[in-house]
Amino acid sequence: MKARYQKPLNPFPTTGYYGPDYFCDRESETEQIVGLLQNGQSCLLIGKRRLGKTALIHHIRHFLPKTWGFVYLDILPTENESQLLNSLGTALLQHFPEKDPLGKRIWDFVKTLRPVISFDQLNGIPQVSFQISQAQRPVMDILDFLSKLEKPVVIAIDEFQQIHSYPEKNTDAWLRAAIQQLQNVFFLFSGSQQTILSELFSDPSRPFYRSANPFLLKPIDHGEYRDFIINIFKKHGKTLRPELVDQMLDWTKCHTYYVQSLCNRVFQLDKKEYTEEDWKSCAQKILDEGETFFLYYRTLLSTQQWKLAVAISRTGRIFSPTSKNFIQDHQLGSGATVLKSLQALIDKELVSQDSDSEGKSYYEVNDVFFERWVQTKFGIG
Repeated sequence: MKARYQKPLNPFPTTGYYGPDYFCDRESETEQIVGLLQNGQSCLLIGKRRLGKTALIHHIRHFLPKTWGFVYLDILPTENESQLLNSLGTALLQHFPEKDPLGKRIWDFVKTLRPVISFDQLNGIPQVSFQISQAQRPVMDILDFLSKLEKPVVIAIDEFQQIHSYPEKNTDAWLRAAIQQLQNVFFLFSGSQQTILSELFSDPSRPFYRSANPFLLKPIDHGEYRDFIINIFKKHGKTLRPELVDQMLDWTKCHTYYVQSLCNRVFQLDKKEYTEEDWKSCAQKILDEGETFFLYYRTLLSTQQWKLAVAISRTGRIFSPTSKNFIQDHQLGSGATVLKSLQALIDKELVSQDSDSEGKSYYEVNDVFFERWVQTKFGIG
Protein backbone atom coordinates (compact mmCIF):
# COMPACT_ATOMS: atom_id res chain seq x y z
CA MET A 1 0.00 0.00 0.00
CA LYS A 2 1.36 3.40 -0.96
CA ALA A 3 2.03 5.64 2.02
CA ARG A 4 -0.06 8.78 2.29
CA TYR A 5 1.58 12.05 3.22
CA GLN A 6 0.19 15.38 4.23
CA LYS A 7 0.42 18.10 1.64
CA PRO A 8 2.75 20.89 2.83
CA LEU A 9 1.38 24.41 3.10
CA ASN A 10 4.24 25.51 0.84
CA PRO A 11 5.81 23.18 -1.78
CA PHE A 12 9.26 24.04 -0.37
CA PRO A 13 9.03 22.78 3.24
CA THR A 14 11.99 23.45 5.51
CA THR A 15 11.15 20.70 8.02
CA GLY A 16 9.54 17.29 7.83
CA TYR A 17 9.13 14.81 4.99
CA TYR A 18 6.09 15.04 2.72
CA GLY A 19 6.79 12.25 0.26
CA PRO A 20 8.91 11.85 -2.87
CA ASP A 21 7.05 14.57 -4.79
CA TYR A 22 8.65 17.19 -2.54
CA PHE A 23 12.06 15.54 -2.27
CA CYS A 24 14.89 16.40 -4.66
CA ASP A 25 17.37 13.87 -6.03
CA ARG A 26 19.48 11.67 -3.68
CA GLU A 27 18.53 8.80 -5.99
CA SER A 28 21.94 7.14 -5.84
CA GLU A 29 22.21 7.31 -2.05
CA THR A 30 18.64 6.08 -1.63
CA GLU A 31 19.09 3.13 -3.97
CA GLN A 32 22.37 2.07 -2.39
CA ILE A 33 21.24 2.37 1.23
CA VAL A 34 17.90 0.63 0.61
CA GLY A 35 19.77 -2.17 -1.16
CA LEU A 36 22.25 -2.60 1.68
CA LEU A 37 19.54 -2.62 4.37
CA GLN A 38 17.51 -5.18 2.43
CA ASN A 39 20.59 -7.39 2.37
CA GLY A 40 21.16 -7.20 6.09
CA GLN A 41 23.82 -4.49 6.25
CA SER A 42 23.74 -1.39 8.43
CA CYS A 43 24.65 2.05 7.09
CA LEU A 44 26.16 5.29 8.35
CA LEU A 45 25.03 8.61 6.88
CA ILE A 46 27.35 11.57 7.53
CA GLY A 47 26.58 15.14 6.53
CA LYS A 48 26.57 18.70 7.76
CA ARG A 49 23.63 20.00 9.73
CA ARG A 50 20.65 21.07 7.64
CA LEU A 51 21.86 19.21 4.57
CA GLY A 52 18.74 17.06 4.48
CA LYS A 53 19.90 13.94 6.35
CA THR A 54 16.69 13.47 8.34
CA ALA A 55 14.49 13.91 5.26
CA LEU A 56 16.69 11.40 3.42
CA ILE A 57 16.22 8.89 6.25
CA HIS A 58 12.43 9.12 5.89
CA HIS A 59 12.79 9.04 2.08
CA ILE A 60 14.70 5.77 2.44
CA ARG A 61 11.92 4.46 4.66
CA HIS A 62 9.45 5.17 1.84
CA PHE A 63 11.32 2.74 -0.43
CA LEU A 64 11.78 -0.07 2.07
CA PRO A 65 9.28 -2.94 1.95
CA LYS A 66 6.00 -1.81 3.53
CA THR A 67 5.95 -4.93 5.70
CA TRP A 68 9.17 -3.88 7.45
CA GLY A 69 9.17 -2.12 10.79
CA PHE A 70 10.91 1.25 10.98
CA VAL A 71 11.86 3.14 14.13
CA TYR A 72 13.37 6.65 14.02
CA LEU A 73 14.91 8.42 16.99
CA ASP A 74 16.93 11.61 17.22
CA ILE A 75 19.28 11.33 20.19
CA LEU A 76 20.77 14.83 19.95
CA PRO A 77 18.76 15.98 23.03
CA THR A 78 19.96 12.99 25.10
CA GLU A 79 22.70 13.44 27.66
CA ASN A 80 23.19 9.94 29.05
CA GLU A 81 22.30 6.28 28.64
CA SER A 82 19.07 6.61 30.61
CA GLN A 83 17.79 9.29 28.24
CA LEU A 84 18.85 7.11 25.30
CA LEU A 85 16.59 4.39 26.69
CA ASN A 86 13.72 6.86 27.10
CA SER A 87 14.21 8.01 23.51
CA LEU A 88 14.17 4.43 22.19
CA GLY A 89 11.09 3.48 24.19
CA THR A 90 9.25 6.62 23.10
CA ALA A 91 10.15 6.03 19.44
CA LEU A 92 8.83 2.47 19.62
CA LEU A 93 5.45 3.47 21.01
CA GLN A 94 5.13 6.37 18.58
CA HIS A 95 5.86 4.22 15.52
CA PHE A 96 3.68 1.24 16.45
CA PRO A 97 0.04 2.12 17.37
CA GLU A 98 -1.29 0.15 20.33
CA LYS A 99 -4.45 -0.81 18.40
CA ASP A 100 -2.37 -2.56 15.72
CA PRO A 101 -1.75 -6.30 16.47
CA LEU A 102 2.04 -5.87 16.24
CA GLY A 103 1.84 -2.58 18.11
CA LYS A 104 -0.04 -4.26 20.98
CA ARG A 105 2.75 -6.81 21.33
CA ILE A 106 5.34 -4.04 21.44
CA TRP A 107 3.34 -1.94 23.90
CA ASP A 108 2.80 -4.96 26.14
CA PHE A 109 6.51 -5.72 26.11
CA VAL A 110 7.57 -2.14 26.84
CA LYS A 111 5.12 -2.06 29.75
CA THR A 112 6.90 -5.07 31.29
CA LEU A 113 9.91 -2.76 31.75
CA ARG A 114 7.67 -0.63 34.01
CA PRO A 115 8.08 2.78 32.41
CA VAL A 116 6.03 5.87 33.09
CA ILE A 117 3.93 6.43 29.95
CA SER A 118 2.40 9.87 29.44
CA PHE A 119 0.62 11.49 26.51
CA ASP A 120 1.13 14.94 25.05
CA GLN A 121 -2.00 16.99 25.83
CA LEU A 122 -2.04 18.63 22.38
CA ASN A 123 -1.37 15.75 19.99
CA GLY A 124 -1.77 12.62 22.11
CA ILE A 125 1.72 11.32 21.22
CA PRO A 126 3.05 8.91 23.86
CA GLN A 127 6.19 9.70 25.86
CA VAL A 128 8.16 7.12 27.81
CA SER A 129 10.31 7.56 30.91
CA PHE A 130 12.05 4.67 32.65
CA GLN A 131 12.65 5.01 36.37
CA ILE A 132 16.06 3.34 36.37
CA SER A 133 19.64 4.48 36.62
CA GLN A 134 21.28 1.91 34.35
CA ALA A 135 19.94 1.68 30.80
CA GLN A 136 22.10 -1.07 29.27
CA ARG A 137 19.93 -4.04 30.21
CA PRO A 138 16.55 -2.59 29.15
CA VAL A 139 17.97 -1.35 25.83
CA MET A 140 19.38 -4.81 25.14
CA ASP A 141 16.04 -6.37 26.12
CA ILE A 142 14.17 -4.08 23.69
CA LEU A 143 16.57 -4.85 20.84
CA ASP A 144 16.39 -8.56 21.56
CA PHE A 145 12.58 -8.40 21.53
CA LEU A 146 12.60 -6.64 18.14
CA SER A 147 14.95 -9.24 16.68
CA LYS A 148 12.41 -11.96 17.51
CA LEU A 149 9.58 -10.34 15.55
CA GLU A 150 8.42 -12.03 12.37
CA LYS A 151 9.46 -9.12 10.14
CA PRO A 152 12.69 -7.14 9.74
CA VAL A 153 13.06 -3.84 11.60
CA VAL A 154 15.25 -0.87 10.72
CA ILE A 155 16.27 1.41 13.58
CA ALA A 156 17.41 4.85 12.39
CA ILE A 157 19.43 6.69 15.04
CA ASP A 158 19.98 10.34 14.12
CA GLU A 159 22.90 12.38 15.54
CA PHE A 160 24.54 9.16 16.70
CA GLN A 161 27.75 10.98 17.65
CA GLN A 162 25.92 12.13 20.79
CA ILE A 163 26.83 8.89 22.58
CA HIS A 164 30.43 10.12 22.51
CA SER A 165 29.52 12.86 25.01
CA TYR A 166 27.70 10.61 27.50
CA PRO A 167 29.26 10.51 30.99
CA GLU A 168 29.17 6.71 30.75
CA LYS A 169 32.32 5.88 28.81
CA ASN A 170 31.50 2.44 27.44
CA THR A 171 28.17 3.10 25.73
CA ASP A 172 29.50 2.16 22.29
CA ALA A 173 30.99 -1.07 23.69
CA TRP A 174 27.85 -2.58 25.23
CA LEU A 175 25.61 -1.19 22.46
CA ARG A 176 27.78 -2.77 19.79
CA ALA A 177 27.82 -6.04 21.74
CA ALA A 178 24.03 -6.00 21.82
CA ILE A 179 23.71 -5.19 18.12
CA GLN A 180 26.07 -7.99 17.09
CA GLN A 181 23.70 -10.57 18.56
CA LEU A 182 20.64 -9.34 16.66
CA GLN A 183 18.90 -11.00 13.76
CA ASN A 184 16.45 -9.19 11.52
CA VAL A 185 17.26 -5.77 13.08
CA PHE A 186 19.37 -3.39 11.00
CA PHE A 187 20.63 0.09 11.71
CA LEU A 188 20.81 3.35 9.84
CA PHE A 189 23.11 5.61 11.82
CA SER A 190 23.29 9.30 10.99
CA GLY A 191 25.23 12.29 12.28
CA SER A 192 26.77 15.66 11.56
CA GLN A 193 30.13 15.55 13.33
CA GLN A 194 32.38 13.77 10.86
CA THR A 195 35.44 13.69 13.10
CA ILE A 196 33.65 11.92 15.97
CA LEU A 197 31.77 9.53 13.68
CA SER A 198 34.97 8.67 11.84
CA GLU A 199 36.59 7.87 15.17
CA LEU A 200 33.66 5.68 16.23
CA PHE A 201 33.43 3.72 12.97
CA SER A 202 36.95 3.90 11.47
CA ASP A 203 39.24 3.43 14.47
CA PRO A 204 40.21 -0.28 14.73
CA SER A 205 40.27 0.04 18.52
CA ARG A 206 36.60 1.14 18.73
CA PRO A 207 33.70 -1.35 19.04
CA PHE A 208 31.80 0.03 16.00
CA TYR A 209 34.83 -0.33 13.71
CA ARG A 210 33.58 -1.00 10.17
CA SER A 211 30.17 -2.06 11.46
CA ALA A 212 28.27 0.16 8.98
CA ASN A 213 28.68 1.19 5.36
CA PRO A 214 29.56 4.91 5.31
CA PHE A 215 27.92 7.52 3.05
CA LEU A 216 29.24 11.09 3.06
CA LEU A 217 26.37 13.40 2.10
CA LYS A 218 27.28 16.31 -0.17
CA PRO A 219 25.08 19.16 -1.43
CA ILE A 220 22.54 18.17 -4.10
CA ASP A 221 23.79 18.55 -7.67
CA HIS A 222 23.23 22.10 -8.93
CA GLY A 223 21.55 21.01 -12.18
CA GLU A 224 19.26 18.52 -10.45
CA TYR A 225 18.16 21.12 -7.92
CA ARG A 226 17.60 23.73 -10.65
CA ASP A 227 15.29 21.45 -12.62
CA PHE A 228 13.44 20.41 -9.47
CA ILE A 229 12.79 24.03 -8.41
CA ILE A 230 11.69 25.15 -11.87
CA ASN A 231 9.27 22.23 -12.16
CA ILE A 232 7.72 22.85 -8.73
CA PHE A 233 7.04 26.50 -9.60
CA LYS A 234 5.70 25.44 -13.01
CA LYS A 235 3.25 22.96 -11.43
CA HIS A 236 1.75 25.88 -9.52
CA GLY A 237 1.43 28.11 -12.57
CA LYS A 238 4.52 30.18 -11.75
CA THR A 239 7.60 30.98 -13.81
CA LEU A 240 11.09 31.19 -12.31
CA ARG A 241 13.68 31.50 -15.06
CA PRO A 242 16.69 29.13 -15.00
CA GLU A 243 19.22 31.95 -14.65
CA LEU A 244 17.43 33.21 -11.54
CA VAL A 245 17.40 29.72 -10.01
CA ASP A 246 21.14 29.47 -10.73
CA GLN A 247 21.70 32.72 -8.85
CA MET A 248 19.65 31.48 -5.90
CA LEU A 249 21.51 28.17 -5.77
CA ASP A 250 24.87 29.94 -5.88
CA TRP A 251 23.77 32.26 -3.06
CA THR A 252 22.63 29.33 -0.89
CA LYS A 253 25.54 27.07 -1.95
CA CYS A 254 23.04 24.33 -2.89
CA HIS A 255 22.74 23.61 0.84
CA THR A 256 19.31 22.03 1.29
CA TYR A 257 17.88 23.99 4.23
CA TYR A 258 18.95 27.36 2.84
CA VAL A 259 17.71 26.54 -0.67
CA GLN A 260 14.35 25.46 0.71
CA SER A 261 14.09 28.55 2.93
CA LEU A 262 14.76 30.96 0.07
CA CYS A 263 12.47 29.14 -2.37
CA ASN A 264 9.76 29.06 0.30
CA ARG A 265 9.96 32.85 0.62
CA VAL A 266 9.99 33.48 -3.13
CA PHE A 267 7.02 31.15 -3.64
CA GLN A 268 5.04 33.18 -1.10
CA LEU A 269 5.12 36.23 -3.37
CA ASP A 270 1.80 36.72 -5.12
CA LYS A 271 3.29 36.64 -8.60
CA LYS A 272 3.20 34.47 -11.70
CA GLU A 273 6.64 35.44 -13.00
CA TYR A 274 9.63 36.49 -10.95
CA THR A 275 12.53 38.89 -11.39
CA GLU A 276 16.03 39.01 -9.96
CA GLU A 277 14.90 41.74 -7.58
CA ASP A 278 12.21 39.41 -6.18
CA TRP A 279 14.57 36.71 -4.95
CA LYS A 280 17.17 39.21 -3.75
CA SER A 281 14.51 41.06 -1.78
CA CYS A 282 13.44 37.79 -0.13
CA ALA A 283 17.07 36.95 0.62
CA GLN A 284 17.64 40.32 2.27
CA LYS A 285 14.53 39.89 4.42
CA ILE A 286 15.85 36.53 5.62
CA LEU A 287 19.16 38.14 6.60
CA ASP A 288 17.43 41.07 8.31
CA GLU A 289 15.23 38.73 10.33
CA GLY A 290 18.21 36.59 11.31
CA GLU A 291 20.44 39.45 12.43
CA THR A 292 19.54 39.02 16.11
CA PHE A 293 20.68 35.39 15.96
CA PHE A 294 23.83 36.25 14.02
CA LEU A 295 24.80 38.86 16.58
CA TYR A 296 24.16 36.30 19.31
CA TYR A 297 27.01 34.23 17.86
CA ARG A 298 29.29 37.04 18.98
CA THR A 299 28.33 36.50 22.64
CA LEU A 300 29.27 32.83 22.33
CA LEU A 301 32.75 33.54 20.99
CA SER A 302 35.92 35.20 22.19
CA THR A 303 37.10 38.28 20.29
CA GLN A 304 39.63 36.25 18.32
CA GLN A 305 37.10 33.53 17.50
CA TRP A 306 34.60 36.11 16.27
CA LYS A 307 37.22 37.82 14.11
CA LEU A 308 38.17 34.49 12.57
CA ALA A 309 34.50 33.53 11.95
CA VAL A 310 33.98 36.86 10.18
CA ALA A 311 37.20 36.43 8.18
CA ILE A 312 36.23 32.95 6.99
CA SER A 313 32.71 34.16 6.14
CA ARG A 314 34.05 37.07 4.12
CA THR A 315 36.39 34.72 2.25
CA GLY A 316 33.78 32.00 1.70
CA ARG A 317 36.33 29.24 1.71
CA ILE A 318 39.78 29.37 3.24
CA PHE A 319 42.37 26.79 2.21
CA SER A 320 45.28 28.14 4.28
CA PRO A 321 43.97 29.73 7.49
CA THR A 322 47.51 30.30 8.81
CA SER A 323 48.85 31.87 5.62
CA LYS A 324 50.58 35.22 6.03
CA ASN A 325 48.23 37.03 3.63
CA PHE A 326 45.03 35.74 5.26
CA ILE A 327 46.23 36.64 8.76
CA GLN A 328 47.42 40.10 7.74
CA ASP A 329 44.37 40.92 5.62
CA HIS A 330 42.04 40.20 8.54
CA GLN A 331 44.35 41.20 11.42
CA LEU A 332 44.12 37.83 13.14
CA GLY A 333 47.35 37.92 15.14
CA SER A 334 49.63 34.87 15.08
CA GLY A 335 49.26 31.52 13.35
CA ALA A 336 49.03 29.80 16.75
CA THR A 337 46.15 32.09 17.74
CA VAL A 338 44.34 31.29 14.49
CA LEU A 339 44.74 27.54 14.98
CA LYS A 340 43.42 27.74 18.54
CA SER A 341 40.42 29.83 17.46
CA LEU A 342 39.79 27.59 14.47
CA GLN A 343 39.60 24.49 16.65
CA ALA A 344 37.18 26.28 18.99
CA LEU A 345 34.92 27.19 16.06
CA ILE A 346 34.99 23.60 14.83
CA ASP A 347 34.15 22.29 18.31
CA LYS A 348 31.20 24.71 18.46
CA GLU A 349 30.14 23.47 14.98
CA LEU A 350 30.23 26.99 13.56
CA VAL A 351 32.99 26.02 11.10
CA SER A 352 33.69 22.74 9.36
CA GLN A 353 36.46 21.25 7.27
CA ASP A 354 35.74 19.82 3.82
CA SER A 355 37.52 19.14 0.54
CA ASP A 356 36.91 20.29 -3.03
CA SER A 357 36.65 18.19 -6.19
CA GLU A 358 40.45 18.03 -6.38
CA GLY A 359 40.79 16.81 -2.83
CA LYS A 360 42.12 20.09 -1.44
CA SER A 361 41.10 20.72 2.16
CA TYR A 362 39.35 23.95 3.11
CA TYR A 363 37.34 25.50 5.94
CA GLU A 364 33.99 27.27 5.72
CA VAL A 365 31.24 28.56 8.00
CA ASN A 366 28.37 26.09 8.42
CA ASP A 367 25.58 28.69 8.51
CA VAL A 368 25.21 29.96 4.95
CA PHE A 369 22.87 32.78 5.99
CA PHE A 370 25.41 33.95 8.58
CA GLU A 371 28.08 33.96 5.89
CA ARG A 372 25.92 36.04 3.56
CA TRP A 373 25.02 38.40 6.41
CA VAL A 374 28.71 38.94 7.19
CA GLN A 375 29.44 39.61 3.54
CA THR A 376 26.61 42.13 3.46
CA LYS A 377 27.83 43.90 6.62
CA PHE A 378 31.60 43.66 6.24
CA GLY A 379 32.13 43.03 2.55
CA ILE A 380 33.75 40.09 0.76
CA GLY A 381 37.34 39.52 1.77
